[in-house]
Amino acid sequence: MNDDGTQDARGTHANPVPRPAGPPDIPKTPPRPPRAPGTPSPPQQSPVTVWLDEERPAARPGIWRFGHRPKEIRERIAPVTVAGMFIPVVLALVVWSLWSSGYFPYKGTLFRVFTPDDWWYELSLVPRPVEGRTVTLPGEHARLVADGILFGALVFGVGVLGSWRAIVRHYMDRLPRPAQLLVSGCLAFLTLGFVFPDAFVGLGWFELPVVVPLLSLTALVTDSYELMASAFFTYSLYTVVTLFVLWPFARLGDWLPYARELFAPPRTDTAAGTVPGRPRSQWPALREAGQYEAAELLTTEVARGRANDVDCARIEHAFAVARHTATLAAFSDTVLRQGGAAWTHPSGARDLPRRSARHDLLAGQVRIGRWVAAERAPQPYHDAGAALGPDVLGTSLLAVGPSGSGKTRALVEPVTEALALQALTGSCAVVAVSAAGSRLGTDDAFDVIVRIGDSSSVHDLDPYAESDDPDEAAAILAEALTGDLDTAGTRGAATALAQLLGPFRAVHGRFPTLPELRELLEGDEETLTPLREVLASSGNDVMRRELDARLRQTGTPGDPGRVLADRLALLNRPVFTDFFGGGGPSRPFSLRAVAHHPLRVRIDLPERGHEEAGRLITRLVLAQFHAVVRESRRTHFACLVLDDATGTITAESVRRIQRLRSQNAGVLLSLRTVGDVPEALHGPLYGAVGCRMAFSGVTTWDGNRFAQTWGTEWVETTEVAKHTVFADQPMTRFLHALRKRLTGKAVTTDAVTVKQVERERWSASELAHSVPPGHAVLSLTTVGGEHAPPLLVDLRG
Repeated sequence: MNDDGTQDARGTHANPVPRPAGPPDIPKTPPRPPRAPGTPSPPQQSPVTVWLDEERPAARPGIWRFGHRPKEIRERIAPVTVAGMFIPVVLALVVWSLWSSGYFPYKGTLFRVFTPDDWWYELSLVPRPVEGRTVTLPGEHARLVADGILFGALVFGVGVLGSWRAIVRHYMDRLPRPAQLLVSGCLAFLTLGFVFPDAFVGLGWFELPVVVPLLSLTALVTDSYELMASAFFTYSLYTVVTLFVLWPFARLGDWLPYARELFAPPRTDTAAGTVPGRPRSQWPALREAGQYEAAELLTTEVARGRANDVDCARIEHAFAVARHTATLAAFSDTVLRQGGAAWTHPSGARDLPRRSARHDLLAGQVRIGRWVAAERAPQPYHDAGAALGPDVLGTSLLAVGPSGSGKTRALVEPVTEALALQALTGSCAVVAVSAAGSRLGTDDAFDVIVRIGDSSSVHDLDPYAESDDPDEAAAILAEALTGDLDTAGTRGAATALAQLLGPFRAVHGRFPTLPELRELLEGDEETLTPLREVLASSGNDVMRRELDARLRQTGTPGDPGRVLADRLALLNRPVFTDFFGGGGPSRPFSLRAVAHHPLRVRIDLPERGHEEAGRLITRLVLAQFHAVVRESRRTHFACLVLDDATGTITAESVRRIQRLRSQNAGVLLSLRTVGDVPEALHGPLYGAVGCRMAFSGVTTWDGNRFAQTWGTEWVETTEVAKHTVFADQPMTRFLHALRKRLTGKAVTTDAVTVKQVERERWSASELAHSVPPGHAVLSLTTVGGEHAPPLLVDLRG
């Protein structure tokens, strides 16, 4: 079968098109060191292999993960902390020196309080033999026990009062894991050398009072040396002391976690699709699942350049679905038969004809700029790439900026391109509505293009979204026609439409075209009377009563039919004659297909004096999108991109935007000013979306809405007040007067005040006047609930 090359991998034809097999941002193979003579050349890696094996570490929302290297925050140790480490040590040495030399105050009184008087000679701390006891010199053992108690108290005090733990942990965390193990092991070995100096041949240094006080305490308690002579008891005591000494060093070096990692069986990281020790280009997840033949075939396809980044992302998505549905055998069979072309998009496309932005399909991100390293930006965002993906678009995004600020070029077009690429992998469906006079992407980047009002359009838009429920169809049309009016009018319009759509469908088996619907709303007797007679003759009393109710309301005060007919007149112009089911040559397209297939759809609004009709069509698309995405539980993400959402936001659409997060869908709304939205909906709109973006040039009125939404934060401020110094002494006054004569300034002193104050994250004035051209302030919220504060983004970086 001739497929015109759409099913073939690029680069396999005799005269291939000179296009890269991978994304434009795939790094080149790094230069290799020169090899020795006679050494075979190392295998060259394809660009897709390098792209697959690049690290994508976990990062905070909005950070470009491809090749991201988290910056290590170097914290400096404060001088106060260093002083706090050594001062307790010096005090402990002084106390121990006084205790050992016998100059410790009230040392004898302490011993005589806690021990019998007959253990000591009078007026001294010299031990005296005691008759009738096996331990003849209990005073000597009591003194050793006291040494151990004081030593333990001093060590505990130094550890609590000093900053040893913070400083040691500060430097240990900066070392790699092997170095941490080595340093902690050496410190533990050195400490054991002081605790058990006799165990190390040739060491005659000072023995810490740890083991001997414990043995003396045993002798005092049992009044015998039998336990001390027991090898079992002695070695058990040595073991306990050794473990007690090693315990803090084991925590310092994380010995137990490292042992668990060392002896744990190899595991697969299902989130990243990798196995430790094997690069991603060798498909470790497939090997872990037992699909070795498929993994080898795909490794060869990638290495030889027969698979691009879209193919890799598409196959990984198919593997995730197969693992979830337990169809790995079918997955492996398809890969072995088709290789990198498996599960190709129904359009046959395996890439876009042109890319204008940097994409990482494995992470599902598109890079839109660079986070500016400003004072209010957290350290991880400094100079990191700014990116968007389904994880943040799933909470919907609102972008506000005047014409020429770069909303379409820097945001709408890259996001639309990224969603179109992800649609080729089977993980996304996109509907892009182009504003009048502009088109999002090239025509061959979409599967369906609906050009409203263009006689050359291949597709037409179904105004009822292929619905067979009159009430649902009426609600969609009412939202499109009267959604910008009050809520009560919308509900009345939906009821009036349902009273006409139901009877018409019962008679004709279809919904009316928009011209026919306008005649029904106007109450034309030539249209309504035959319809009622057919319903009466067929015995459909339910629909006949619906039609009678509509007839009774026709022409009465407050009848929504007249408003609906006037709005439909906007779409009943000659330019729209062949559209909206008018019987033209265009094939009808239903937005309901987006809920079932990863389609790429673009809807071009009419131009040349049909702005109000374009807004009505945009509301219709938004209402249909809300209706279709809630129907089924999809495995792919659905997104609606509105290049111009002027006149589209209604009370009902705001409520539905809030529900999109749980329906695996989202919308991108672009506005020139918040004034294009009814003032009563400003607060609900900003609260409904999770991501907000203010471009350069917004007015203070628009900035005020962003400032209220982003709220305030606590910051530390320093205030310096200068106070004039008034001297009392004659000599001091003379010196002050001389200094003022020479410098021209009075002698002052500085009063510094540091306090916590609550400040707006971005004020309306800052948004209006401090955002440079080509920049925007962006805040993000992921579907999982993670937040990124409003930060400045350089859209040209």
